[in-house]
Amino acid sequence: MTEIRLHNSLTRRKEVFKPLNPENVRMYVCGPTVYDRAHIGNARPAVVFDVLYRLLRHIYGEDHVTYVRNITDIDDKINARAKETLKPDETPVEAIRRITDETAAWYRDDMAALGCLPPTHQPRATEFVPQMVAMISELIEKGNAYAAEGHVLFEVATYPEYGRLSGRSTEDMIAGARVEVAPYKRDPMDFVLWKPSTDDQPGWDSPWGRGRPGWHIECSAMASELLGETFDIHGGGADLQFPHHENEIAQSCCAAPGAGFANLWMHNGMINVDGRKMSKSLGNFLTVEDLRGQAPGEVLRLALLGTHYRGTLDWTQQRMDEAAAALTKWRAVSEGASPTLPHSVIEALVDDLNTPAAIAELHRLAREGEGDSLAGGMALMNFRAPNLHVYQEILDSESELIEGLLAERSAARATKDFGRADTIRKRLDDAGVLVIDGKGGPSQWRRGPGFDPKKLYDNLSEQR
Repeated sequence: MTEIRLHNSLTRRKEVFKPLNPENVRMYVCGPTVYDRAHIGNARPAVVFDVLYRLLRHIYGEDHVTYVRNITDIDDKINARAKETLKPDETPVEAIRRITDETAAWYRDDMAALGCLPPTHQPRATEFVPQMVAMISELIEKGNAYAAEGHVLFEVATYPEYGRLSGRSTEDMIAGARVEVAPYKRDPMDFVLWKPSTDDQPGWDSPWGRGRPGWHIECSAMASELLGETFDIHGGGADLQFPHHENEIAQSCCAAPGAGFANLWMHNGMINVDGRKMSKSLGNFLTVEDLRGQAPGEVLRLALLGTHYRGTLDWTQQRMDEAAAALTKWRAVSEGASPTLPHSVIEALVDDLNTPAAIAELHRLAREGEGDSLAGGMALMNFRAPNLHVYQEILDSESELIEGLLAERSAARATKDFGRADTIRKRLDDAGVLVIDGKGGPSQWRRGPGFDPKKLYDNLSEQR
């Protein structure tokens, strides 16, 4: 059987993957908190672990891989929105369901557009509260957790290996995390397993009073229920390594002494936009919905996989354009071919999911006209190659309009009509077009991270 080598965040080295049971390879990936539209950062782990899911299915068989990706629908932001929109005939828990039914559907639709297979299970936190209560009770009974003022907290000092995943000392963890200092805590590092709910907040009955679970216990309970106390792979974004995954390990291993929880941990890197951290305040916050309005999902998928999953990915318009050009070329070469799986693509993927190397192989196969192998490699990574001529026509049309506006602006500046020149520049800025004025030469431009082509056309007649 083909050997897979994966980087284990826990041991900090690449290891040969040996499933506990080849007949049922089990993987858990932390999914979204569904309070709003998914952004491109949410999409990266979904796409990365979809490729791994497909690879595992290819090697072990489609019916021998169980993939769980949860949906977090217990969250303070969701609770606040439920409170604001509560209907007279609703309970707060019912309001949560109403809101998150919509946002979870948005997420599933976005991920499907990016070519992701639905996981085997997509559990919602609200559906597993009894299992969370049971796990918390076990932790109290074993002396790893304590109740205080309506809260239940995990006592970090009872788990000596705490910090092994992140490689941090307790002092570093306190300094680098937002540790809540509360009088009911025995130690500042102790974290919440259960907290009380007010009458107008969503809540569930428990031995410690009406309340709701903390974030970390959700994944431990769902993973244990659906995959068992020990399973093969746990994945998620690097931002979850501490404290979320560190806390998952502590509570899960203490609740089930002798079990290992996840044997192998994988973390994908973060996404920057044009070299800067993605942030609403910087105006470069990109939702998948917005990007789907600019390019087909196939283009976004290829762009997301062009950087190795453990590295930081810089999202740019150029990245999308290059992905579109590659898919167009691959379509021309592979159309009508009889797919044959190329060994070189498999070799790249089994080497710690090296998607850039696999993509490089697809480029080579296209250059050499090996349509059958190209089609097979594209199928394994689910790089569908639709006819992108419409997308290219849109890009060409936008480019023509932008260059026309820049020409008008240059003419206005030449005649000292600076008011009109400023109006045109503002229109370009509002649309996310980055303009670089040259000294004595024509202005250069490119599509920026917040590029919105609709704003090029909105009220265009007013400018003219």
